[in-house]
Amino acid sequence: MLRIGELAERAGVSVRALRYYEEQGLLDAERTAAGQRRYPAAAVEKVRFFQLLYAAGLSSRNIAELLPCIDSGHTDTAQRAMLHAQRDRIRDRIEELSGVLGRLDEIIAVTATHP
Repeated sequence: MLRIGELAERAGVSVRALRYYEEQGLLDAERTAAGQRRYPAAAVEKVRFFQLLYAAGLSSRNIAELLPCIDSGHTDTAQRAMLHAQRDRIRDRIEELSGVLGRLDEIIAVTATHP
């Protein structure tokens, strides 16, 4: 079991972020008799996954909707529809960013030949 500071360090997030995840119902902690939070080692990967989902633009509410399928590997129709919609949104964003990357490469190439 990990203390909150250990989990924060291993997952690369702040203690504040972990408390927020707990408040949002995304992360559960056991409490010691002294009230200290304890997390299983598997929480490290779960928190890292949350970070990726946030970076991809999902909200806490979206992530909370996905928790049952993340934990069990099973989804219902509404969850699958939301997953597909999020995947499509992310794919569109990737295509947009790929275009930006191509444009930056063009600018770099032009500026490299004209110091």
